[in-house]
Amino acid sequence: MAYFSHPMSRFARHRLAAAATLLGLAAAAPALDLGGLSRDVQPCDDFYAFVNGNWEAATELPASRARIGSFEQLRQNNDALLGKALKELAETPSLQTTPGLRLIAAYYASGMDEAAIEARGLSSLTPLLNRIDGLQRREDLPALLALLNRSGIAAPLAFGVQPDRKDTRRNVLGLSQSGLGLPDRDDYFRDDERTRTVKAAYRSFAATLLAAAKRPASEAELDVLDAFETRLAEATRERARLRDPNAGYNPMSPAELVAAAPGFDWGAYLAVLTAGAKAPQRVIVGQPEFAARVAQLAADTPLPVWRQYLALRVLDAASPRLPKAFSTADFDYRGKTITGLQAPAPRGEDVILQIGGRTGGEPVAPGLGELFVARAFSPEAQKRSLQLLDDVRASMKARIEKLDWMTPATKAKALDKLAQMQPLIGAPDKWPQFDGLQLSSNDYAGNWLRAALWHSGQQMKDLDAPVDRGRWRTSPHIVNAFAGGLNQITFPAGILQPPFFSASADDAVNYGGIGMVIGHEITHHFDDSGRNFDAGGALTDWWTPADAAGYKARADKVAERYGAISPLTGYTINGRLTLGENISDMSGLPLVFEGLQRALKRNGGAEKKIDGYTPAQRFFLSNALVWRNKVRPEFLINQLRTDPHSPARYRVLTPMSNSPYFAQAFGCRPGSAMVASDPVTVW
Repeated sequence: MAYFSHPMSRFARHRLAAAATLLGLAAAAPALDLGGLSRDVQPCDDFYAFVNGNWEAATELPASRARIGSFEQLRQNNDALLGKALKELAETPSLQTTPGLRLIAAYYASGMDEAAIEARGLSSLTPLLNRIDGLQRREDLPALLALLNRSGIAAPLAFGVQPDRKDTRRNVLGLSQSGLGLPDRDDYFRDDERTRTVKAAYRSFAATLLAAAKRPASEAELDVLDAFETRLAEATRERARLRDPNAGYNPMSPAELVAAAPGFDWGAYLAVLTAGAKAPQRVIVGQPEFAARVAQLAADTPLPVWRQYLALRVLDAASPRLPKAFSTADFDYRGKTITGLQAPAPRGEDVILQIGGRTGGEPVAPGLGELFVARAFSPEAQKRSLQLLDDVRASMKARIEKLDWMTPATKAKALDKLAQMQPLIGAPDKWPQFDGLQLSSNDYAGNWLRAALWHSGQQMKDLDAPVDRGRWRTSPHIVNAFAGGLNQITFPAGILQPPFFSASADDAVNYGGIGMVIGHEITHHFDDSGRNFDAGGALTDWWTPADAAGYKARADKVAERYGAISPLTGYTINGRLTLGENISDMSGLPLVFEGLQRALKRNGGAEKKIDGYTPAQRFFLSNALVWRNKVRPEFLINQLRTDPHSPARYRVLTPMSNSPYFAQAFGCRPGSAMVASDPVTVW
């Protein structure tokens, strides 16, 4: 049963010339930009370099960019549209016709008012910092940690209210590991040159924040903070292990939580955390060993260390919204050191990022989505996307039916899961009303804190309530797509734009762009993690032992293949961390190509060349163009250590070299670099 959005709100009548101009330029752009092709490289030798070689050689990374490519360019385009629209909202208050639009107008104005940010200093955080300074009794620590959680500070625990993985009809409270200042838990134990650089930068960052807040830390105190976080890191699971949904599902009653993590008043913690809701009878603890470590630290760590650690976590979380002494320190650490940036992003772009978040999950992000959809999404885009989705889903159905390694019983359940998969496309059919939330046009950090507190209150209203399967958990302005819980796939309006999708482009281009995104997300529900969930999105083992073993053997080959790739001297792809994404890339590519054949058969033009290329060739050209990307070495190292996605180059080379469709399209012979000697097939 599908849920389809109604993307046009009543604000749509206020489309302005700036947005129309931007959309007109997008429509006029060539459907397939072949200007970056390198004639010095043969398609069968290195298809990524063939398609993007000249572009890469001619492209310089701006000082304020850690990477640049199709995804980043579309994000910048969307941000530019939003920036103009937000200025118009400020200049013409009558355009602020909904609660969401009024809130983002105030929030954006507060972020752009740098004079007000400097004048306010830390005043918006003072009540929270005073509560930390007032921690004088160990028994008061649990309530303080819960208060910080509700204020958006995940230190050292994080919480969320989400559908129960095994009973998706109801929401449940979950607790998980958090609270580290270095990019990855392994950074606390590595001793290579790069890690030492990052550690030194983090230490300097911590010292700068604390000094700017008039609570300077001595070198000895910084050593103690490092030791404290290292103890947390010791109990923190590696990123690859976090991908196991069964290992992360540990339901406990409050009494069982006390037994699993003794020495901490979990009752006091949960009472403050869930204030306004019924006391939870059940909590899903993602990592029980981490909860136990928090309890140990609560019992044996001196309170001055806790006070300094918690103050640092508050200042760290708030730093992008604070005066320059803090925001510059944040940029020096996370921008310069971790990703190699030489200059900050334009102010307006950064404010939009802070309001919406990287994945659209911030509390007021839907307001940005409402504004974006009114100006940059059309019913035609939605209609074409749905047809494309139908073709790809039909191809997946045919693939499952033809699998020679899966028994009929498991096939039947896989087909049922595919049939019940729920697409969310474009935007939700109604926007949040943000009841009770008020924001100021001159209190940036205060707005962030108020939004976090409001959002926590909304989560508590959801606790133990029925799950709303129509709710969007991202914002439509985001350039991304998601395979979320509940057996859903989400394609925001933000990614349904060129070069991923164009209403004027031929089918081959759209299937190679947004089609591949759709195929990738569908396949995520059948990757090594997603395969553990049934048609209703519940964590259930629906596989026979033999089928599960057959799947694992194929998945292991994918992990081994990617794990042998070294994108940078001294660094390799983590085949286990990236396994889900890699399965979705390798299996999604042929799936979408077969969907294109359905469209060509229906619409005609299977052999029609455009610009000298067949539809099959244009499909692969389009996909390689989507993945064009140039990055800084620091960014790439951080990606290889922390990101479940493989670097863009290998999202072209490895799936395409594994595909006989690619070899046939470009006449690649066995022995060519773009023809794998031992192709891997999962789906």
